Amino acid sequence: MHFQHIRQDWFSNSRKDLLAGLVVALALIPEAIAFSIIAGVDPAVGLYASFSIATIIAFTGGRPGMISAATGAMALVMASLVKEHGLQYLLAATVLTGVLQIAAGWLKLGRLMRFVSRSVVTGFVNALAILIFLAQLPELTNVTWHVYAVTAAGLAIIYGLPRITRAVPSPLVAIVVLTGVALALDLDIRTVGDMGALPDSLPVFLLPDVPLTWQTLQIILPYSLTLTVVGLLESLMTATIVDDMTDTRSDKNRECVGQGVANLATGFIGGMAGCAMIGQSVINVKSGGRGRLSTLTAGVVLLVMVVFLGEWVSRIPMAALVAVMIMVSIGTFDWNSVRRLRQTPRSSSVVMLATVAVTVATHDLAQGVLVGVLLSGVFFAGKVDRLLQVRALDTGASRHYEVSGQVFFASAERFANAFDFSEPVDVVSIDVSRAHLWDITAVAALDKVVLKLRRSGAQVQVLGLNEASASLVARFGVHDKPLAQLAPGH
Repeated sequence: MHFQHIRQDWFSNSRKDLLAGLVVALALIPEAIAFSIIAGVDPAVGLYASFSIATIIAFTGGRPGMISAATGAMALVMASLVKEHGLQYLLAATVLTGVLQIAAGWLKLGRLMRFVSRSVVTGFVNALAILIFLAQLPELTNVTWHVYAVTAAGLAIIYGLPRITRAVPSPLVAIVVLTGVALALDLDIRTVGDMGALPDSLPVFLLPDVPLTWQTLQIILPYSLTLTVVGLLESLMTATIVDDMTDTRSDKNRECVGQGVANLATGFIGGMAGCAMIGQSVINVKSGGRGRLSTLTAGVVLLVMVVFLGEWVSRIPMAALVAVMIMVSIGTFDWNSVRRLRQTPRSSSVVMLATVAVTVATHDLAQGVLVGVLLSGVFFAGKVDRLLQVRALDTGASRHYEVSGQVFFASAERFANAFDFSEPVDVVSIDVSRAHLWDITAVAALDKVVLKLRRSGAQVQVLGLNEASASLVARFGVHDKPLAQLAPGH
């Protein structure tokens, strides 16, 4: 059974995985260099990181076919650390990030993804698509017409070739053909080599050159905590998206540990911290990649191309890669979410649009998702609050209340205000058999109602508490304690 599982993950789609991995490797190179520049480090730091993380996550990750490498979200976090303390502290922070992510996996924090609503995931996807597109604009502004021609030709190949054949991924064909054309016509356009010098040697194992002191920990810990959260958030969200695209399931806790192992090892070979990349993952899936072999191929081919074929790789026109990333942007954006805006509940639309707006405005995926999750929680609490009902039945000297719904911090006030304290009666019964008390705010509201009715001279009975609610009342309630019954002025 275990052998069959390995075969399914690694060798069930070998040919397509190898070709898809090749496309991803080509797309990773300029991005890794660009992210190195954002972080303020040498291009080799981002390229070594992309090789290391992609190669290791192929074995340790919880989502076959997902690509992890150096990313822009992580580069933005580490920029100030590099500026103030230098590369060695970044490497130390990367190692600590790995340790924290492994701990998160062991604590099974991957389960927290259950609290991220579909609206937040959709907003996250749309924001990423917009950011991917915006990142291409510098390559398309203040340039010659050749750049637009090459980009347009790239898009024509990417979208046109699949109508003829799907034997080879169309993005790969676009990159190869356009590189050949650019060289043959000696076009004066930007190439991968113009972005920065490619490393010409294999990475080596080294320990970060920082003092092992409490002060060092104080410097790197805040950055490592942020990198841990951003990295896991982006990785788990990307895993959820790839799950949907491939109609398969992933192991979120294994993914947390896998990301940690990859970052831990990367810090020891001179690489920066990274995480899953939605853009490259979409390229991989769209190119036919499904298994772990595609991720491994992307990492290994990246290193081979950069170190041994650097002269050729440096000649790839950036316009060809821009065309690939525009395809990713268009394919990533959930166009149905825009068409469904009027049909979906208003609260869901607000959550999705807020997630997009905050993410695009701040370029921080963590902030966008946090706002989306908080808004989802507020809207959910409001929705559940409105479902609470309290009905009163008068029978002369007695009054019977029937409570149905959820009583918690958001609905506790409505629950308390639903009772009539102005007309005294001898006996009051409160039937909560169709209700559930969730927290101490709900218990406090029940106490308030019972004690207030008792002060008006009524005998009060609370009926039908379910086991969980009764346990909560027994621990935190006061209305059922002897002192409360003896002291009506409580």
